[in-house]
Amino acid sequence: MFKKKPKVRSQLEVRQMQTREFETSVTMTVLKAMLNVLQDDGYIVEQVNPELGFFNASKMMDTEDTFAKTWGTFWWGPSGKWIENTVIDCTASVSSFGEKTRVRTNFQLKKMNNKGGVEEVKIIDDPKFYQEFFTKVDKGIFIEKEQI
Repeated sequence: MFKKKPKVRSQLEVRQMQTREFETSVTMTVLKAMLNVLQDDGYIVEQVNPELGFFNASKMMDTEDTFAKTWGTFWWGPSGKWIENTVIDCTASVSSFGEKTRVRTNFQLKKMNNKGGVEEVKIIDDPKFYQEFFTKVDKGIFIEKEQI
């Protein structure tokens, strides 16, 4: 009945959730592993700057709700709006950190309507989401190192 208030995280908590260190000093291996993981998950890599260790990628999903579309069209005709697509944007930086490589990544979710307008934008603020992503990257680093 009552919506639970989302937890407000401090800047430090957000950084800790979005950051991971990997046991390799070869940043290019980590960068390649991250790109491969994102591509395996359906993301389109849009920009890569290997010198800066920066990239961004996005993934579009069709999330159109038939019920909302039907009623939106019924009540408002051609001017009706409803959520049609969801886009997840990823931005990441990869850098050397002593004998390790440090990665910081963030994911943003955008809900787009049938007119191409943005209805909602929010940072993905789920520690489990980031943990699962970094686990895949860890496996990807192993694959890169073993050249499988």
